[in-house]
Amino acid sequence: MPLSKLNTEQYLAATAPLGRNLIIASAGTGKTSTIVARIAHLLNSGTSPKKILLLTFTNKAASEMVSRLERYFDKKITTQITSGTFHAVSYALLKKLEKNVILKQPNDLKTLLKSLVERRKFNHISEVKPYGGVYLYDVYSLFQNKEGGGKKDSDFYSWFCKNYEEQAVYAEIYEDVLKEFEEEKAKFGYVDFNDLLLNMKKELVKGAPLSFDEILVDEYQDTNSLQGSLIDAFNTKSLFCVGDFDQSIYAFNGANIEIIGSFKDRYQDAKIYALNINYRSSSSILALANKVISNNPRLYPKNLIVSRDGSFKAPKLLVFDELFAQYVNISNLIKTSNVKKEEIAIIFRNNSSADGLEASLREQGIAAKRKGGMSFFESKEIKALINLIGIFINPKDIMAFMQICEYAKGVGSAASKEIYDALSALGHGDLVRGFLAPDFSVKVFESKKKNYQLGLFDEFDNIGDVSRFSNLGFNDEFLAHPVLKYQKLSSDGATMLYEIYKFLIKITHMTNLTSIIKSSISSKAYDMIADTLATKRATLKNGKVDLAIKDEAKNRIYQKLEILIQMSRNYKDINSFYNFITLGANELSEGEGVNLLSIHASKGLEFKLVFVVDLAQNRFPNLKLMGMGGSLEEERRLFYVAVTRAKDELILSYAKYDKIRKVSYQPSQFLIEAGMIKG
Repeated sequence: MPLSKLNTEQYLAATAPLGRNLIIASAGTGKTSTIVARIAHLLNSGTSPKKILLLTFTNKAASEMVSRLERYFDKKITTQITSGTFHAVSYALLKKLEKNVILKQPNDLKTLLKSLVERRKFNHISEVKPYGGVYLYDVYSLFQNKEGGGKKDSDFYSWFCKNYEEQAVYAEIYEDVLKEFEEEKAKFGYVDFNDLLLNMKKELVKGAPLSFDEILVDEYQDTNSLQGSLIDAFNTKSLFCVGDFDQSIYAFNGANIEIIGSFKDRYQDAKIYALNINYRSSSSILALANKVISNNPRLYPKNLIVSRDGSFKAPKLLVFDELFAQYVNISNLIKTSNVKKEEIAIIFRNNSSADGLEASLREQGIAAKRKGGMSFFESKEIKALINLIGIFINPKDIMAFMQICEYAKGVGSAASKEIYDALSALGHGDLVRGFLAPDFSVKVFESKKKNYQLGLFDEFDNIGDVSRFSNLGFNDEFLAHPVLKYQKLSSDGATMLYEIYKFLIKITHMTNLTSIIKSSISSKAYDMIADTLATKRATLKNGKVDLAIKDEAKNRIYQKLEILIQMSRNYKDINSFYNFITLGANELSEGEGVNLLSIHASKGLEFKLVFVVDLAQNRFPNLKLMGMGGSLEEERRLFYVAVTRAKDELILSYAKYDKIRKVSYQPSQFLIEAGMIKG
């Protein structure tokens, strides 16, 4: 059983009485084994698996823990445990409560918000450049994560004015735009990841019949105020929270270190356990990490002990005269290393470091996978096809429609939204019906209301002459369509609408999934998208299009789509396939070779040989990011996370000069704190 393999500290934590239990699990101390053992202990003690909730920060972590449990318990038991990320669990529970939610990715909803922002006028208020819809979405998301804990004074207007003083002149407009944004989302049933938690919390506060005997939380130090308040809303009789304050590195995303720091103060019956035996790193690596991190405030006592025996190399510092020479030399060291490439990681703080390293590795013929690179499903050609299918599956999917229209020249976000609204009205809420069987009695493209203070102004007459499209080859039926009367509709936009119209006619009565996918790919609507993408990829710096490159780029697009055709054969219907490609695209393997990782991407991983690069003052710690709301303490925690990924060998490096930027560098203060360089 899992408990028999635990050390004394892990066993005491795993078998703790029900209550408010916090387990401080430092790097490499076996937190996953302890969580798995805790669940096993609960099951052996008679707790129903249905009454256990496991919250993690990746679905991969949750599935790994459940997989370990399946070595000792039947799948009929383990499948009854509710487990996954905060968002995945909330989505599943809301569905269980029969709540109609359509999950949309942030990029999709940013397009919607962008369309609303573009309708507003700001220059009558101030010369300060206002935020665009994309950045405003990120600011709003940060507000929800930081202020989602139920504070009475947490209104967006006050919070924004306090945190973004220069932009405060636009706060009233932003607040009204976000109100309209929420109304639009509600109209279509859209939710993003924050909405899943907010909606889940609302249901719990209203008394939803969802209760658990114990909630287990992995990576507790990374919880934000919204997630913390959701945990509290479940009102469970027992918590088992596992984390390490020294590995709290997500403040930029709203993570609140005070949640783990105040645990013993918030819960009167709190019990604190510590896992102090490190099974990962050599004693010299661990000593270096502890020497640096001890400069941060100690929230809970720690006394890490090394368990590994044997002789290991001491951490090494490499100093280079020039930045790119650093990358070339590291690539050479990796090429001659006896360590398997998959067991090597290069960890960076800045994306510019990764670009130079990736180029150097490829030049040496060394395979590398860069964590955080664009996945297959995130590429523009795949997303476009998913959107084309999406408007057929869900005729209320405004985002899918708007993103397709953006591939037509002369159609921006604001215009595509107005076209959608018109088609939806003509189809009485159904986009497909609006295309194929419009209600000609419905009036569309009427003037909007004016509100000078909120940046809303009357539009000019929106009705245009349809005859301007008579030479585009449309059939008579579509040429009479009311949507063509939209004055701002370009010829390219009208052609795109006509091709979507023909595509919908063709697939409306299809039932075979693979046939639908093939028809989508062969449609002229998608050909317009592919042509736009290929043209952009073949456009040279002088503005001319290289036709040979364009043809090659277009061929690659269609070759890539063949993968979707193959994948579609594994699904029984279009809806199940669409759900997979919409929800299941985030945690994919990225190939083989050396691991090129940002510090955040390296979290939870371990490697025999680790390089931590560009340890120059102002690059790491990163002065720019510290000035944007970060802190020296968080930068130090990032350093701690990076170096504790190493099991056997740790190599640190920095360069004195960057000849491209013509900047000289001093060694990072973390190297001084580690005793690698004299201060």
